[in-house]
Amino acid sequence: MRRVLVANRGEIACRIIRACHEENLEAVAVYSEVDRLSPHVRAADVAAELGPAPARESYLHVERLLDAAKRTGADAVHPGYGFLAERAGFAEAVERAGLIFIGPSPDAIRAMGEKTEARRRMEEAGVPVVPGTTAPVTTAAEAAAVAKRLGFPIMLKAAAGGGGKGMRRVAAPTQLESAFRAASSEALGAFGDGAVYVERFVERPRHIEVQILADTHGTVVDLGERECSVQRRHQKLIEEAPSPAVDADLRTRMGAAAVQAARAVAYRSAGTVEFLLAPDGVFYFLEMNTRIQVEHPVTELVYGVDLVREQLRIARGEPTTVKGGLRPRGHAIECRITSEDPFGGFLPATGRIEFLRLPSGPGVRWDGGIDTGNEVGVHYDPLLAKLIVWGETRALAIRRMARALDELLIVGVPTSQPFHRRVMDEPTFGRGEYDISYIDRVGGDLLSRRPAPTLLQHAALAAALAEHEARNASVALAPSNGDPPPSAWLRAARLQGLR
Repeated sequence: MRRVLVANRGEIACRIIRACHEENLEAVAVYSEVDRLSPHVRAADVAAELGPAPARESYLHVERLLDAAKRTGADAVHPGYGFLAERAGFAEAVERAGLIFIGPSPDAIRAMGEKTEARRRMEEAGVPVVPGTTAPVTTAAEAAAVAKRLGFPIMLKAAAGGGGKGMRRVAAPTQLESAFRAASSEALGAFGDGAVYVERFVERPRHIEVQILADTHGTVVDLGERECSVQRRHQKLIEEAPSPAVDADLRTRMGAAAVQAARAVAYRSAGTVEFLLAPDGVFYFLEMNTRIQVEHPVTELVYGVDLVREQLRIARGEPTTVKGGLRPRGHAIECRITSEDPFGGFLPATGRIEFLRLPSGPGVRWDGGIDTGNEVGVHYDPLLAKLIVWGETRALAIRRMARALDELLIVGVPTSQPFHRRVMDEPTFGRGEYDISYIDRVGGDLLSRRPAPTLLQHAALAAALAEHEARNASVALAPSNGDPPPSAWLRAARLQGLR
């Protein structure tokens, strides 16, 4: 393996490119027309344009990705997360093209991507699963029969995918017909498959996931858990490691179950096994994400492991350097910085990044995919960057994240930053006493008032506007006789009336 095509964009593309360079591998960036000036394009050794902005014509276009690999001489493909990362057909197409797919086998992706099949396999492997069906239900009446056996409330879930799409909670029989239609329709739109299955609804669980690494030499290890319960509409907002609800004994048992799950599908590469942790301490298999996770940095910080570099080594056929038995050191928290307005229903926002100031200092990490001047459009996920901190204790990590969020300044588009900052001061979060209903319970208070712009934000916006006006004036002052444009010093003098 010599040159890796990164079939993604934004912060994860930058993250993978850095890991490639540290492994002495060349990196190929791909980009749509609107991403030609993005940081991941500039960071790579080679870049190839895919096509227009819509993802189906660029980042989801398998033929164009494979053609880019061929044109640039890439011999491997890393899918990152999202887009095609969990498409077994894409992994197969990469391998048919004679390239290395940096991830699990197509069979493992397919087995875990089809949720009812994954549940069936986990039951056979002895991994605890939420009571429910291991095959899709085809009608609301069939779902009602299952619900009668399980008891209400129940969950209807898309069989072909996750991420909160095609998911409905049903509290009573009278809601089932409409919920079934809605879940099936949403699943069909999101995954091209309207099949849904039924699970018992677990009241107020925590969402805990376990990171695993598996190589081609038979080694499968877990790297502890991450707490992912701060969610809105099943989308994660804040993650931390280790979980404040998991002790050493529970960590060992959940890790063993995750390793068991990975072995059941002959897994290789990095992956994540997700569990629901009930208030009584019982945990259930939820799903497996057959890719690198958005929140992988918190695990890296508490275990001292570079997960993307491990993926690259495993793809080369090398054994993983992680041998198991690791213990978490300190505490890490990640905030997903998105171009969403938390005080406007978290609606996605668009615009131009007019000013960007990044936090720094001990224990602060910024995994970003934006620069000043970048346009934030409507075509892709609103995730702009991830702010991650590490501290010797959870209390210090919370204080450090609060300080880092205070230092972070993004002018031009609304972001989730003020929401995250308020969570760091919220007592329930501070005590670690929360579950997946956290936003429903405290979100109203957290988002009750929009913060007033700070003096620094006003100054940054004024500076950006002044720069914009200066550029326009420079164009107006440019000579029209074909002579070279005047220097910046001369333009400044003209603007001040000195010449």
